[in-house]
Amino acid sequence: MTIKSKNRACAVWCLLFATLSICGCKKNEQQSTPPPPPPAAAKAPLPVQKQPTSAKVVGQVETSLDFSTKKDPFKPAVEPVQQQQKEKPTVSARSGGYLPIQKYDVNKYQVSGIIIGFKENTALVVDPDGKGYVVKEGMPIGNNDGRITRILPSAILVVEPHRDENGRMKKRTITLALSKKS
Repeated sequence: MTIKSKNRACAVWCLLFATLSICGCKKNEQQSTPPPPPPAAAKAPLPVQKQPTSAKVVGQVETSLDFSTKKDPFKPAVEPVQQQQKEKPTVSARSGGYLPIQKYDVNKYQVSGIIIGFKENTALVVDPDGKGYVVKEGMPIGNNDGRITRILPSAILVVEPHRDENGRMKKRTITLALSKKS
C-alpha cells in the first residue's frame, strides 16, 4: 500500500465512524402524551415555606427608618481647628482656655537662654514655679494677653495691651533681659 491509498483508507474510516456516531446515537423515544390536568375538585398542596414577595400588603403602614442614632459617614473624624479670633478676651474673661505660659505676669518670667537661628530666633523662659518654655516670635505670654514680638540676642520684647488713666486701650512694650551668669 502506498501513502495515497493509506490516506484514502483513513479518510473513509473517519467518514464511516462520524456517520455511525451521528446516526447511531439517537434513541428511539416514543412520543408520550402530557398527563391530564388534575381535577378541579382536588386542591394543590400548600408550599412548605412561604415564598417572599415584593407586593405591598394593603393596610400595612410602611415604617420610616431612623438614622438619628447612627454616625454620619460624611462628617470628618477630626474636627478642623477654627481660626483664632481677631480680638481675644482677657485671661479673666476666659474660662480656662489659656496656656500654662499665660498663668503669670510677664515680669515674673526669667529668660534663661536665647538661640539665634538663620530663619527664626527662639528663647527659653522659666516661670516662677521653675518650669521652662521654649518660645518663638508671635507666641502668647503672660496673663494680660502679651505677645512676643521680637527675640534679640540679649532680650525678648513683649507687647501687651493695657488701659491708661483715661480708660483708652494702649499697647506697652516689656523687655525681658537675658539673665546674667553668676
